[in-house]
Amino acid sequence: MFNNIFMNGLSTLPLMNNGKSRAITAENPHGEKGKGGMAASNLGKSRKGSPCLRGLAPGSTTTLAEIEGPGIIQYIWITVTDKTEADYFVLRDLVIRFYWDDEEEPSVESPLGDFFCNGFGRGCIINSMPIVVNPTRGMNCYFPMPFRKKTRITIENQHEVEVPAFFYQIDYCLYDELPEETAYFHAQWKRERLTEKQKDYTILDGVKGKGQYIGTYIALTTLERYWWGEGELKVYLDGDEDYPTICGTGMEDYFGGAWSFALQEDGKTVENTYCTPFLGYPYYSHHDEEVHNLYHNDDCPPMRGFYRWHIMDPIRFAEDIRVTIQQIGVNHKGLFERQDDLASVAYWYQAEPHTPFVPLMKKEDRWPR
Repeated sequence: MFNNIFMNGLSTLPLMNNGKSRAITAENPHGEKGKGGMAASNLGKSRKGSPCLRGLAPGSTTTLAEIEGPGIIQYIWITVTDKTEADYFVLRDLVIRFYWDDEEEPSVESPLGDFFCNGFGRGCIINSMPIVVNPTRGMNCYFPMPFRKKTRITIENQHEVEVPAFFYQIDYCLYDELPEETAYFHAQWKRERLTEKQKDYTILDGVKGKGQYIGTYIALTTLERYWWGEGELKVYLDGDEDYPTICGTGMEDYFGGAWSFALQEDGKTVENTYCTPFLGYPYYSHHDEEVHNLYHNDDCPPMRGFYRWHIMDPIRFAEDIRVTIQQIGVNHKGLFERQDDLASVAYWYQAEPHTPFVPLMKKEDRWPR
């Protein structure tokens, strides 16, 4: 029988199914039917009495959602208190985790900002299909996240001070059952503060089972001169060892650009950033504007953020997958091996169980240089 529970789009909006829509917020933390917005404010009952979580203490882990399935998370919106000097780096110090069914190890683990393609501990506009970040740090996610038994979502505050206000909404739909072939959403953050020469940076490794790779976010800090983007993205599939099945032609090519993203203005070459539904280069800066008044120097290595969604072209694997990218540059003498600072988030779906992730880098090592 035709099943349309995963077919969301304009053309499928008229098609009905038996899903039950629910939403979790700070005012309705369990997503209960008919119990949204009950808290009271100075305006009275059910007048915006508890729109956010107050006071996430340093070192605390807060459960944002605990839902009994079967169901599918359809949409997530999150924002945190506007930035001050005290909460600089907060987007790298808050860690979001997702647990599916009865697992004890998370299937999603990432600094909050990087998960939403906002690396370097700072916000920027993202205008893509599954991830959208609007002014000011309004973070939105449309990746469907199915679960059969239950799901648990947590936020850990590894910041040195309290986060005064944390706003969120999680929209989901409950079903009687999910199709047998339904896989689970995964995302993992990694970083190498200084890559090794002639050794490709690993975006994803250790994945066993069947699934599909659906996205990459990279936060690149270039530490050497000259053009940095000649490295090829490689995807090793189902037993590949020395050589991958899929190998690209360069970093700017993988993110859908060309010719160094170069744009000429008044005789100067400038960075040409962009956002599109499936790929983008939304962030560039070589200044630390937020702290230069404190530390008397706003110069820093150039920082660039990129995303690439394999939504129209998911990369299927039956047994295992490994994803890497080279650090290769070019100058007037030709290609050369580079060492840079790379952080990344890999996004994929797979059948459970999954291989446990390596321990997350401690917060001091996650901070930008």
